Amino acid sequence: MYFHWRNTYFLSEGENDGGCQSESDSTEEVEARREMVTSPVVNTYPLSSYTFGTKEPKMEKDTSVADRLARMKVNYMKEGMRTSVEAILLVQEHNHPHILLLQIGNTFCKLPGGRLKPGENGAILDPLLRLLCMCIHVCMSYFFLKIFAEIEGLKRKLSSKLAANSLALQPDWQIGECVAIWWRPNFETIMYPYCPPHITKPKECKKLFIVHLSEREYFAVPKNLKLLAVPLFELYDNVQVWRY
Repeated sequence: MYFHWRNTYFLSEGENDGGCQSESDSTEEVEARREMVTSPVVNTYPLSSYTFGTKEPKMEKDTSVADRLARMKVNYMKEGMRTSVEAILLVQEHNHPHILLLQIGNTFCKLPGGRLKPGENGAILDPLLRLLCMCIHVCMSYFFLKIFAEIEGLKRKLSSKLAANSLALQPDWQIGECVAIWWRPNFETIMYPYCPPHITKPKECKKLFIVHLSEREYFAVPKNLKLLAVPLFELYDNVQVWRY
């Protein structure tokens, strides 16, 4: 994956309609492909191309990390493993890619996103999988249905965090590839880019998706949060400053 600086959006051949469709593709597979933008190019546009406004505050459910972990434990007992999705939004400033982060207070930053609802993480599809997974086509249909659910959940989270209340100003969220998956083995802050082999019941799975921004968008930021454009070189190996 590389960054393309021209102000033109290019797609590989066949990607403008969600990819090539075969006769064996189910409706769910086709819809999932259309929902996801699969492009080897990530176009970034100047930060000045975007308009920023404010909206009503979006209060956090937890006041501390300890409270968040305690709530996660309660939800785990009721719903099982937590599935969360976050968006990587890239803009260009000083001829260098910057990533958009939401700042909470003065010390904590995070990517836009959050926890999926039980139906959005594909959990309700598991019984169907156990009953119908008798051929590879059903397995693939289940896979695409799960992706579709996660993408729709991420769009909901992005609109909640960054979209205006007016339908006319809603961004066109183009969800791209899943570029990272992190696992939380226990009710602790540490997460791993893999699920340790001795962990059979992880507590959280977090997926990071590239989001392809249009050249012009309007973002409405909750009044109690700040939206920062941080250069990639500042994020690398700098957890002391950018606590995430």
